[in-house]
Amino acid sequence: MEEAGVGAATGSRRESISPVKGESPLLGPRGEQRSCGGVRKRRDPSPLGWGPRRGRAYPATAPSRCPGPASATASHQTPLGSSVPHASCLDLWREKNDQLVRQVKVAQDSRLSLRRQQLAQDALEGFRGLLHSLRGLPAAVPVLPLELTVTCNFITLRASLAQGFTEDQAQDIQQGLERGASQTRGTFVTFGLLQKEKTRDEVPTSALCVFSTVLETQEQLGPRLECGLRGLWDSIFGYSSLLLELLPALHLLAGLQAALWLSTDSLGDLTFLLQTLNGNQSEASENLLLLLKTWSPPAEESDAPLTLQNARGLRDVLLTASAYRQGLQELITGSLPTALSSLQEAASGLCPRPVLVQVYTALGTCLRKMGNPQRALLYLVAALKGGSTWGPPLLEASRLYRQLGNTAAELESLELLVEALNVTHSSEAPQLLIEVELLLPRPHPASPLHCGTQSQAKYLLASRCLEVGRAEDAAEHYLDLLALMLDGSEPKFFPPPPPPGPCIPEVFLEAAAALIQAGRAQDALTVCEELLSRTSSLLPKMPQLWEDARKGIKESPHCPSWVSATYLLQGQAWVQLGAQKEAISEFSRCLELLFRATPKDKEQGPASSGEKGCVSDVALQQLRAAALISRGLQWVASGQDTKALQDFLLSVQMCPGHQDASFHLLQTLRRMDRRDEATALWWRLEAQTKLPQENAAWSLPLYLETYLGWICFPDRETLLEEFQTSLPEPCDL
Repeated sequence: MEEAGVGAATGSRRESISPVKGESPLLGPRGEQRSCGGVRKRRDPSPLGWGPRRGRAYPATAPSRCPGPASATASHQTPLGSSVPHASCLDLWREKNDQLVRQVKVAQDSRLSLRRQQLAQDALEGFRGLLHSLRGLPAAVPVLPLELTVTCNFITLRASLAQGFTEDQAQDIQQGLERGASQTRGTFVTFGLLQKEKTRDEVPTSALCVFSTVLETQEQLGPRLECGLRGLWDSIFGYSSLLLELLPALHLLAGLQAALWLSTDSLGDLTFLLQTLNGNQSEASENLLLLLKTWSPPAEESDAPLTLQNARGLRDVLLTASAYRQGLQELITGSLPTALSSLQEAASGLCPRPVLVQVYTALGTCLRKMGNPQRALLYLVAALKGGSTWGPPLLEASRLYRQLGNTAAELESLELLVEALNVTHSSEAPQLLIEVELLLPRPHPASPLHCGTQSQAKYLLASRCLEVGRAEDAAEHYLDLLALMLDGSEPKFFPPPPPPGPCIPEVFLEAAAALIQAGRAQDALTVCEELLSRTSSLLPKMPQLWEDARKGIKESPHCPSWVSATYLLQGQAWVQLGAQKEAISEFSRCLELLFRATPKDKEQGPASSGEKGCVSDVALQQLRAAALISRGLQWVASGQDTKALQDFLLSVQMCPGHQDASFHLLQTLRRMDRRDEATALWWRLEAQTKLPQENAAWSLPLYLETYLGWICFPDRETLLEEFQTSLPEPCDL
């Protein structure tokens, strides 16, 4: 047996199957243990007499050829006494694993991206080939710790290079588990031979106890494996205590399984696995953070094969990622105290700088919502100092300043946000390990960490400038935004939260409103014409829409709503330019569309993403009132009070709650000396002004709110007082 290995073992099959009388295939005549290179005394404390000898090198033997993928196939025919590869093969395989781990460390330290990528890919292929060789052998206890370690290194490097877990990694984990579980059958057969060739008195009591346990485990293994991965994990940790050498590698493999389940939100499976790792001592607890803190992976032996990432380091990564994910979810759902606790747990853990920026930003959001703006500001400042990802903390800072009423600081934060999203930062090369970032989901649009694209940030800045009355700044920002949208660099425009946000036509309308408010009527007309030209294909469909409306057929009225709004803004632009005839014409076209468009049916489903937020029943009413008031004002300017009276009266009927329409009507009635009608209207308005004002439960598009500000009656109180003084004194009876 000078030539060891699978090939040599196969060639000496007769000698292995027919041992010398009084000897077993594993034990010599005096209790000595055979090896492929000779006979040595059994000093291993393990009751099986197998396994790597901790603290000692494997026995030195003559050089042998280790089985590769080809020769490994033949090894399946090897009898039990020869199935374990020669010790020198284990040494070579282990040295190969350690060499690949060192190569990955060198790649990690390399500053040259191409060299780093090449070294990492070469190491990945090396792990793949080594794992293929090991899996070509039947599962055996002496080889299994090394095989599981190589499996973990391969999965870790592959997931790191792919920046996430895939189905292939799940299959690698399952195959490693199945190989670990199959060694139980090998243990069972070996003890059967041991009992057959030795009398009961010669077998150690400890070995017989283990044998009895193996029998029970073997009977339960089949049903458990049918339960899928959960049953497989339950089974393997049920009997792995018999083989202590396997525990470090099994815990590392379990950590990778936990990372995969966490990244795919399989929280039920993850909870079960952690309960199993903790020996089911905390079975009643489903708190992931508590289970992760309770999990204590065994320490690796000093002479164990090298790993890219040990189980304890992976547990710390899992704890940080779980705390952050849990805190973010609680923040979104409004559980602020528990979110604060979870996020603080994440901040105190193993947090890389990019993740720490996100955690600090989420803490700032949480504290702002809890009414602690000063503490929130401290976390946001720390987030801005902590890394180069400035988008989320700047967006949250703008929200904080808005809540505090500091408009200047809010707009400055939004301007910095636009600049930050325009700068491409060179991100640090990720570690070739399982990091926290790999286990985090992408920010949801409802998440406070979603800052969107540059065009979305530009829209926020432009709309806020328009809201606070900075018309010149708003106009410039809107023009920049339209340039971004129209040059094709950002083909899809999804405004940032809070929902529903405007649709694309409304962005054009807001831009036109900002230009009109800034005194740039001609530019506003250009924007409106651009909007109409880009949607001209919809216009021929409108006559059919009107016909369907008359017949009661439900159709989407969104197209007429914003097209009519475009005509409304064009009319106002002509008013600013002093072209009264053109203004009246545009207002009339707007009204023609509005009166032929039906309000949105309340039983219809929600609008599509492109239409969401574009129109509502209230908006249609306000649009009609705005167009009627605008045209009525032009009739007044041209001295045609009768036509103006008709428009103002119709606006009051169409939108009874619109007080500006009532005040314009009152002034027109007074000017036309229709005292009885004017007095009745005055009494109604006087009563309404004394009622408590309720906040509207609805909101209007920004362009419409801006427009309504232009046509509001300038001084309501003065008109009411003047009209009251003109009333005759009541006669005393």
